[in-house]
Amino acid sequence: MSARAGTGRVGRPRSRGGADDGRTPRQEILDAAAALFSESGFAATSTRAIADRVGIRQASLYHHFAGKDEILLELLEASVRPTLDVTGALRSQAPDAASALHALVVVDVGTLLAGPLGTTALYVAPEVQQPRFEQFREHRRQLGEVYAELARDVVPAGFPVDAHVLGQVCLHLVEMAATLPGVDQRPQQIAAACLGACGVTGDRLAAAARGSEDVRAGLSAPAGAGHR
Repeated sequence: MSARAGTGRVGRPRSRGGADDGRTPRQEILDAAAALFSESGFAATSTRAIADRVGIRQASLYHHFAGKDEILLELLEASVRPTLDVTGALRSQAPDAASALHALVVVDVGTLLAGPLGTTALYVAPEVQQPRFEQFREHRRQLGEVYAELARDVVPAGFPVDAHVLGQVCLHLVEMAATLPGVDQRPQQIAAACLGACGVTGDRLAAAARGSEDVRAGLSAPAGAGHR
């Protein structure tokens, strides 16, 4: 995340009235940028277009962000770091790996649904493969490794699917959560799908869901505190 985050600095006046939903100007910029990047692509979106969407002057945008790269990196990092930061607590507090995996999925989906819903579509943008976004790619890789490690501990003996593959399956199931509107209890449904892919069903799945609920209740920070 940018070093400018949380500075509390006040931007220049708006060209029109701001949002009345409690978002900060910085968050309005991030939300507008995520929408425009998804609609038009990163390369075709200018900082002027982002400023116009928010209703601020372009100079005000530069008060919060150095440019488009910084905006995109913050969007990407905020989509993985809130979950990555609690993986240690989830694993240490869970009674077993199945409960830890269930809790991780629920927290991760909550993070995704709390933020701009088009962010995961940006993962495949050509610009994100450039060296300047290596930090995000490394953090996402680390999150995928946590999924793989938990999957390896969860699968029954002789399970025919490699744990690394299962980890990627779980990661991608989580990242498609925003494309499933109207599904009740999306986090729990996707968690059940991930555990089912690892061979965990029936009573074992029900026990994992109960353990997951206890683990999440014990977290010091609420789930879904970021953007994905």
